[in-house]
Amino acid sequence: MKKPIYIFSSGELKRKDNTIFFENEAGRKYIPVENTSEIYIFGEVDINKRFLEFITQAEIILHFFNYYGYYVGTYYPREHLNSGYMVLKQAEHYLDFENRLRIASEFVAGASKNMQQVIRYYLNRGKNLQEIEEIIKTLSNKISLCNNIEELMAIEGNIRENYYGAFDNILENEDFAFKRRTRRPPKNNLNTLISFGNSMIYTMVLSEIYKTHLDPRIGFLHATNFRRFTLNLDVAEIFKPIIVDRVIFTVIGKKMLTADDFEKSTEGLLLKESGKKIFIAEMEKKLKTTFKHKTIGREVSYRRLIRLELYKLEKHLMGEEKYEAFVARW
Repeated sequence: MKKPIYIFSSGELKRKDNTIFFENEAGRKYIPVENTSEIYIFGEVDINKRFLEFITQAEIILHFFNYYGYYVGTYYPREHLNSGYMVLKQAEHYLDFENRLRIASEFVAGASKNMQQVIRYYLNRGKNLQEIEEIIKTLSNKISLCNNIEELMAIEGNIRENYYGAFDNILENEDFAFKRRTRRPPKNNLNTLISFGNSMIYTMVLSEIYKTHLDPRIGFLHATNFRRFTLNLDVAEIFKPIIVDRVIFTVIGKKMLTADDFEKSTEGLLLKESGKKIFIAEMEKKLKTTFKHKTIGREVSYRRLIRLELYKLEKHLMGEEKYEAFVARW
């Protein structure tokens, strides 16, 4: 089974015959092409056209992050499953107001239900979250009443703001106090972790989209524009609470990450390389975890779950099956 490779050091990625390797002052490390799905690059890494030509043939995606851990961009090889039919179907649903709102609403509803599952999980463990649970439920009831994408985005923002307000009660750790959501730059340790985790899930969903007939440039909740991929942002909303946030609770709750894993920089707070490695290792562990899928009746991993979600969306766009977002049952 193919797996991702993470590069934190600075150096060069090169091709040699029918293989690739990473080289720096520490030496040369070969990367098994046949077993690699994508490469996440956090260090200062040099590449050349010959290397890019080879990984295009091998259908390996490159995700780039800057020094601060912010997502910079993706080298997305020529789409091997590119489908003109699916592009037309995505565009058709995007341009039709009711169809777009229906799909976008389902993304928000799925995200909200998964946030509520997280809240319920910690409520059952004695955390004082009743008030936040009721606020989110009340807000969620308004999703189906939204008349346009702007209203839907506003509701989604309110739900998430209240949901993040539960983190202090869940974590009970002064070093990871939430206060309020801040992004670029994040103002505290917890916001830094949330931003890093969200960047990772955005790229992971993008990698899974590559293995389907879907075009990542045409989203439904996030406006399709000239600047970026948007479908991965849409689908990631569903998985943030059950993948990213649970990893955050694990690494903080088990003290795998502490305040010492962060440092101040001119751009705000920075998660150190050692901290990134710990977080990614725990996220990969989560993605490999399996559970019995209620609908298909067999064990699936969380990574596979993302792909199944994309297949459901494909079926909806083709008119085969009404799309309903995945909701965790635990």
